[in-house]
Amino acid sequence: MQSITIEAARPWYTSEDAVHNFEHVLRVYELAERIAVAEDADLEIVCAAVLLHDAEGAADAEGSAAHTDSRRDHHEISAEFARQVLTAKGWPQNKVDAVVHCIRAHRFRRGETPQSLEAQVVFDADKLDAIGAIGVARALAYAVQAGQPFYAEPSPQFVKSGERQPAEPHSAYHEFIFKLRNIKTRIFTPTGKAIAAQRHAAMSAYFEQLQAEMQGER
Repeated sequence: MQSITIEAARPWYTSEDAVHNFEHVLRVYELAERIAVAEDADLEIVCAAVLLHDAEGAADAEGSAAHTDSRRDHHEISAEFARQVLTAKGWPQNKVDAVVHCIRAHRFRRGETPQSLEAQVVFDADKLDAIGAIGVARALAYAVQAGQPFYAEPSPQFVKSGERQPAEPHSAYHEFIFKLRNIKTRIFTPTGKAIAAQRHAAMSAYFEQLQAEMQGER
């Protein structure tokens, strides 16, 4: 049974997506290690899952599915790629299944509910990278990457339901209202909750200031 190393994982990611590139993976890896140690989770499962969790852009030589324009199903694509990689490296079926569950369950909007401690650790680490100062930077980068403004006033309909009106943009502030401000309540582990509290406060302060400045109040 061969382990998954950081250097082995690096070619599985492209630099085209500034939000979900290998720098994101490395940050999640460090967070996941920190949480796993504190919560006594299986580090081998956690680390392998993190290194494979966004690997939809993996090299064809490793047997990955083709990279798609949409990230909607990337958790399923990456999970299947992980199953192929780990099986080829001689991992036992129970460990392969454990890693695959972590990957399928790491999505915020869709996917399986994290059932194992390891899946909860991976979920928490991935979501923590979406909030705080790093989360703000990623939200702004994603808006620019998608051709959206960094700020637009959300419609009452969006604030209530998360559904935009016709021609309404999805700005970085929209993402904060719809997703980022809710992440703190979705964290599973005690260690993750402590980290989330600090990062949530910093992120919320930024977006509150942004709104105030854009409305001419400060």
